[in-house]
This record gives sequence, C-alpha cells and structure tokens, in this order.
Amino acid sequence: MECRDRFFMIAVDLSFTGNEPRFDAVDGTGVYPITNWYATECGYSVSVLPLLGHVVLRASYFSCHTDDKDDEVFTFNFNLIATHEGKEVTYALNKTCSPSLPWSPREITCEANYMEVSVRSEVTCPYETMKDDWNAAIKPAYSSAASDWQVTLHKDGEQLTPINLSEARRQGYVFHLTDGRLVFRTPYGQPDSFSTEVNGVPVEVVHATLFSRQSWVVLMVDLVAACSMHEGSYDDSGYMMWETPEVLHPLVSGLHMMQVNIGVSGELVEQPVAEERGYIVEKHNTTVQISIPYNAEGGYRKSFVSGDLYEFYVFDLYLEQISVDEDHIDTRLRFHRTLATPLLPRPVFTENRTVLEERTFAVYLGDVPEDVALAAVHLNGQEFTVPFTNASSHTITEVVHPNNTHGFTLKVPFDDPVVIQQFCKEDAAMQLRLDINYTLVVLPENEPYCHLASVMALTDVSPPAFDAVCSESGISFKLDHRPSDYLWEICIGSDPLTSELAAQHGYIMSNDSQSLLLDVPLFTHGFEYKDITLKGFFGTFEILVQDRETSEVQSSTVKTCPFSTTELIMCSTDGRMTAVADLSLAIQSGGVPARTNLNDKYCGPKEADGTRALFSFPLNSCGSIVKLNKDNVTYENEIFFSRKFSSVKNPADFSNDIERVTIQCTYPLAGLYRLFSVYRFESDTAGVGRIVHFARSTEGDQ
Repeated sequence: MECRDRFFMIAVDLSFTGNEPRFDAVDGTGVYPITNWYATECGYSVSVLPLLGHVVLRASYFSCHTDDKDDEVFTFNFNLIATHEGKEVTYALNKTCSPSLPWSPREITCEANYMEVSVRSEVTCPYETMKDDWNAAIKPAYSSAASDWQVTLHKDGEQLTPINLSEARRQGYVFHLTDGRLVFRTPYGQPDSFSTEVNGVPVEVVHATLFSRQSWVVLMVDLVAACSMHEGSYDDSGYMMWETPEVLHPLVSGLHMMQVNIGVSGELVEQPVAEERGYIVEKHNTTVQISIPYNAEGGYRKSFVSGDLYEFYVFDLYLEQISVDEDHIDTRLRFHRTLATPLLPRPVFTENRTVLEERTFAVYLGDVPEDVALAAVHLNGQEFTVPFTNASSHTITEVVHPNNTHGFTLKVPFDDPVVIQQFCKEDAAMQLRLDINYTLVVLPENEPYCHLASVMALTDVSPPAFDAVCSESGISFKLDHRPSDYLWEICIGSDPLTSELAAQHGYIMSNDSQSLLLDVPLFTHGFEYKDITLKGFFGTFEILVQDRETSEVQSSTVKTCPFSTTELIMCSTDGRMTAVADLSLAIQSGGVPARTNLNDKYCGPKEADGTRALFSFPLNSCGSIVKLNKDNVTYENEIFFSRKFSSVKNPADFSNDIERVTIQCTYPLAGLYRLFSVYRFESDTAGVGRIVHFARSTEGDQ
C-alpha cells in the first residue's frame, strides 16, 4: 500500500489472493463492493493482470468513501476478499495519506476507466474577453435555475435540458463538494460525452455546467474534462509510443504548456530525468509524443506461449501536463494509461559449436528470456530432465547474460549411445546425428514451449579395433560394435572369424548386439611364439580386419603377452622344431638334463636347468625320422641320455628303465608342395607338435 501525490495504491500478488480477488470500500455507513460500474462512479480503478501476476487498486483522493479532512488528510479503508483453498478470506486494509503537492486551481485526471476534474470552490471572476460567452450562458441558466443545484451537459455545441444532481447521479455523473474543492467524475463513453480528433489524436470530452440560483444571484461552475484516447503504438526500434494534443480542448488546456512530467507505475519524474532513463518527449506541431523504450525502468516484460514463443511489454504510463491560461491560473492534467505491445515474436536460437577434433557435439541454445527456464531435453527421442545426473556422459551448462537473457550449452560425445550413427556411402564417412527437443517453460505458469534443433557431423570411418588383455592361459579380445562394422570382415589369418572357426580351433567366442568377445587359449591355432627360454616366452596373436568388398587388409590388432610353462613344443612354418621338455623322471633315474641329446648325439640342448631342457633344430637334422602317410608328414626325434653320462656312482642302483621323450611335428601334406618342388621346407601352416613320455629298457645300451 502506497500513498502517491494524487491517489492511493494497493498492489497484491495473485498467488496470495487467487485468480479472482475483490475489494470492498468501507466507511462509517457500511461496506460497498467495488464492481466495475461502481469503480467508475466512485473513483476507483481495479486492474487484474494475471500475466503479470498481480492485482492493482488505485483510489482517487476524492473517491466516494474516503475520509477527507480539509483536503489535506485522506483516510482509506478497504476489504480485500481472497480465496484460499476454496474458501473466501477477508483482509482489512487501511491507510492515511497526505498529498505531497499543493492542489492546483484545476486538476483533471484521465484514469483508466473514468475522468475526474476538481476545481477550487472559491468564485473567480471570468477574464474580460470571456464576457460575451458568459452572458450567453447565464441567460438560459438564470431563467431555469432553481435554488437546488442543477447541471447542464453540452454536446456538439448545444446545451441539453438541465437536470438535478440526483438524476445526474443515476446517469453516472458524480458531483462532490469538499471543504475547498468541487469534484466532477464521469465514466468514459457516456451518452452525453463527445469524441473528436485533435491533430489526428482521438479525444473524449465531457462538458458540464453546474449552477444554482439564490435570489437574484446565479452561481455557475463550468466543468470540462478532456482526455486523449490514444491507445499507443509501437515500432520496430523497440519503443512504445503514446500521444496527446498539447491543447485537448479550449476550456481544458491553458494556452501555455509549462511542464511535462512522466513516469511509470504512478511515480512522476521531471522531463530531463525521464530522458536520462531513455524516455523521449517530443513535440510534433501541437502534439506531444512520448516514446518509452521496451526495457525502460518500471515497465513489465512477459513471455507468452501461443504456439510459438512470444513476448509483450506493459507500461503503466503516468503523465502530467502543467499549463497556464491568460488569468495565470494553472491546470494540472494527469493521465493513467496502461500501454501494452501486441504479442511480439521472441525466437530463441541454436548454434552448432561442434569441433570435430574434440569428437563431441556442442550446441548452444541462446536468447532465452529470464522468465523462461529449461526443464528437459529430448535427445533423439530420449528424455533427460535438467539438471542432468552425474552419471550421464552429456552435460548442460547455463550461461547468464547482462541483457536479462540466458543460454545453455549442451555437450554430447560422439560415442554416446544416444547419438545416431549411419554410414554415408557418398561421403565414405560416418554420419552422426543428434535431434534435440528443448522443453522450455514460461514462469511462473510453467507453460511449456518446445524448441527443436538438429545437428550432424561427418567423421572418417576407421576399421574396428579390438581391446586386448593378457591372461595366464591366453589372450582375450573385445570389440564394441559400431554401425559401420558391417563394412569390415574379421579374420584369423586368411579365414573369416565365425562361430564354426572358433569351435574348430578351440577359441571361446560370444557375439551380441553390443560387443564381440574372443578368448584365445595358449597354443591354439594362430599363435606365434618367440624368445623361447626356460624362463618363459612371448606369445603373439593377430586379428586382421579387411575390407568386405575388396578383401584388402585395412588394419590389425596384434597382442603379445609373456607366458611361462613347464613344457611346450612348437613347429614353425619354416621347418624348425622347438621343444621344452620336462625331464623330472630322468632326474629320478640319475639323469642330468644338460647331458641329454637327440637321435644325433651331437644335438644337445640349447639350455637346461635342474628339470628341463630346451631343444631347437631344423626338422631334417639331428637324426629326425620322417613318417609319411596319405594326408600328413610327421618328423620325429627323441630326447635321451646313456648310462655313461649318469651321475649315479653305483651302477647297481641304476634302474634298467630310463625315461625316453619323443618329440613330433606333424604337417598336412596339402601345405607342403614346395618341399617336393624346390627341395625347401615351407609350410602354409604351423605344424602340430607332441611330446610323448615313456620308459624303455636300457639293457645292452652303452
């Protein structure tokens, strides 16, 4: 509740009152509901502004039920009827105000719903040049005047039949005499008012003459209210404009306009101060034009959804014109006008700020008004509420700007599951697409508005790559599937990797829509071995990726792991046998691994320790025996040692049975055709090795 220079104001938040608040005027005679019609008669203006979220009551200092003491102290009493949970609750509101400015001889108020004029009640003789006009008015008034006050309304230059004040009140005209002023108030659009245009600006005028005859004296008061009915206009440069003629009517505005004060929400400032705030006050011929920037202090801006996103601006314009006539009597003319722009498009925009090298979509949503919030984001049809959870790989960051807007930066990695990937043959690239549906809500109503955007990126298509992990028993490979995988073929050597191939070679494979898992046990087909020592060796397995159409190898995943084993045998494609044999039983019989040899006694181990011996030799050497059958060729040799190399001192303690170890490499004949054509060993595949332990009698050996 606030006291202003010429009115009292109450503003209430609609969230407190409900959508249909009501006011009662209260005085010593009772309670009077303020209906629309009663407000225009009694000097009240009530505006319910749901889009702005409040209701405003303005009451003239001369309103009907106001306690007036000497036109200096005014006491207001109102009831506010609010609705809470379906029940009406009444709140008593009261305030005492004193005008901050002295009263001018004549003051005219052009409120939103009524016109009010008040004049000083003391009699002033007219200016001499008006003598003839007064004489013309006095004659009919004198002849018809009675002791009671009467009023004559003027329309289109004619005087209507005088009526008494009671009849005038029934017609909506209110006359009120205070201690020092005479007040006349009327709603707009009365039958006896008339509309005209002054310099193209619509003006409504009500002209009433109040008179009373006391014996031979006739007392007359001319009361004229004239108001600009300009509804306001706007331009594309961001200004709301309102116009009023400098002289509304010869009997209203003085000949000399002295001052213009302007403001919003009922607070006036002088013209230089208003211009510092961005207001523009200009005269065009005899018309005063007020231009208010959309972002002017005291104005209201509101977002609104009607299919698309719009905004509008509302200004409670308060304007005062001070003018002086020939008698040096000043007139204060005040306007209360609610100016509103039409719905103006308020588009938001998206900007693709994606940097391909970062492999992340970056999309900026900008120019979002401050009363619009981001509630959710749909990414390719999947809904994500804002703020995102920490577990999400995509992020959204708010950016606040000084022009009362904000924006949001959305980041989604290319490899996020929500991103749609599709191979584009024309560009020979992978097309990544992200369809975005921003769900915005206008506050405080939470009215939703959706803004759509779509971004795409083209990335080079790379062959699939496996992740590989070593284990004690082999190597595990994993491939996460991508939409482009169908372009490639996975091979082990020259053979495509299928479930049948995996079963044939002893691989363990699982393949679903998400990933391919392949466990390759040690010593299975496809392993290559190097740096073989008794301490261990390195095993390497390679998976090839080739173009499905050209069969050209595009990439490979090679994994080398260290392994250790008690015993092993390897048969290379270039005709070499490498074997680590466990000779533990030979030790028990008195043998020494370092003293062992092959069939050729000059072929000893490359390396030996306390229990094992390492041999590596060409297949056709060291006394190897070749066994040939229909499909395969087998190279066989034997690890053994004689009694003369035994470490046992007492021959009687030496067993007749000495462990013998046979080592074999078997190759399919189909891959050995070069063996018989160029007399050089070369196999298409590695051979299959075996180490066979057995014991045999040593009697007769030397």
